[in-house]
Amino acid sequence: MSGSPQEEEELPANHTGPKGVINDWRRFKLDSMDQTVPQSKRELLRQMSSPREDDKERVNRKMSVQEYDMIQEEDERSLKHYRKQCMQEMHERLSFGPSFEQVHELESGDAFLEVIEKEHRLTLVVVHIYQHGVKGCEQLNSCLDCLASEYSSIKFCRIDAEATGAPERFSHEVLPALLVYKAGELLGNFLAVTKHFNENFFATDVEGFLNEYGLLPEKEFTACADDEEGGDVE
Repeated sequence: MSGSPQEEEELPANHTGPKGVINDWRRFKLDSMDQTVPQSKRELLRQMSSPREDDKERVNRKMSVQEYDMIQEEDERSLKHYRKQCMQEMHERLSFGPSFEQVHELESGDAFLEVIEKEHRLTLVVVHIYQHGVKGCEQLNSCLDCLASEYSSIKFCRIDAEATGAPERFSHEVLPALLVYKAGELLGNFLAVTKHFNENFFATDVEGFLNEYGLLPEKEFTACADDEEGGDVE
């Protein structure tokens, strides 16, 4: 049949191999491109996505500055998404040790001693000694619940003063108490800790207080949000 074939008929079937995948991706971008994009840009992308084997000059010529800029613009968000995936995978490979993610209730003095002495030497242990009815204890428990989910590598615990086996050492005047251990060593001993906070305090206040003493590690890795309005490229 004579006559020039329609432009759409020149588009080849899906390619294989690395170069074919790139061309298929460019064709997808072309198909989904907004009609408001200038015709010259659409035509350039069409040429890049559909190299004809019989057009040696077009296939083999060097890439122009215009083409390079277009590819860089089209690929930028995909590359950001790829970098975030790599960072997440690297973090997962480097992460070690148990993840706790909640506050553990200690039922006895023996359980208290065991968590201090037998926990892994690299694990930070934070113990809240409380008593029902003592001002600030319930509020501090709620704060530690929040921090436990944000600092999953820290083992947060709580124990009722009566269950310690030595309630006389923990009178109302010294509660709530916050004790911090690592490798069996006491790093922080904060009695009546709520005196350092306002009457209405929150998890961020407790976090800031512990950070002042250098007792908290960096927060768990969180992938940065894409600063492009379009969000992640799937």
